[in-house]
Amino acid sequence: MRFCLNVDHVATLRNARGEAQPDPVTFALMAEQYGVDGIVVHLREDRRHINERDVRLLKELITTKLDLEMAAVDEIIEIACDVQPELATIVPERRLELTTEGGINVIDNISQLRQAIKTLHQSDIAVSLFVEPDLNQIDAAAEIEADIVEIHTGHYANAVGEENIFDELERVRIAAKHAKKLGLGVNAGHGLNYINMKEFVAIPDIDEVSIGHAVIARSLFVGLEQAIKEMIKITGMNK
Repeated sequence: MRFCLNVDHVATLRNARGEAQPDPVTFALMAEQYGVDGIVVHLREDRRHINERDVRLLKELITTKLDLEMAAVDEIIEIACDVQPELATIVPERRLELTTEGGINVIDNISQLRQAIKTLHQSDIAVSLFVEPDLNQIDAAAEIEADIVEIHTGHYANAVGEENIFDELERVRIAAKHAKKLGLGVNAGHGLNYINMKEFVAIPDIDEVSIGHAVIARSLFVGLEQAIKEMIKITGMNK
């Protein structure tokens, strides 16, 4: 299972004082040296953390892969086509949310998403749709020729009680297996951490996880290198 690091929260800390440090690009380059498989950033319309400069520098400097999370809006699609990240992950975006709160409704936005995928494909950018572990949404993603689905794991991460945790994990397992049968790549993310990942790695059809907050928070206590190596050890348990 590959592990990509989301560095949005480093940019949030930088922007809190309106200064230049800590620099998420430098942070990403260090993370690559410590073994992550890729870097994830979300270029929001309101630029609350990552900005366009960050995205362009990351594409120029990192040597693994850049996964650009984005809304399916013309401005951001145009930037993506110019920068050409290895992967564009389309997510829902609401101005008042603290972070992405759930998967995109592919079925209700199928025409818009179909056009966004077509435009990104014309620039040789692979496209992932961030979806709930819902078979109908995954079917719709395959129908409009997404390359990958990233399964929203927030409900699993927030589940309380052994039975609820098992049920949410099973939903993800079934969704991942279904996506693979349709020929889709399968990523996953949101709320994954050093504790809940130990059960999550048992799902055989997940290719890659995107984790940010847990690793960056851990790095404040043990340093970035140790935080990354601890997560790599966990994500490598099913290899």
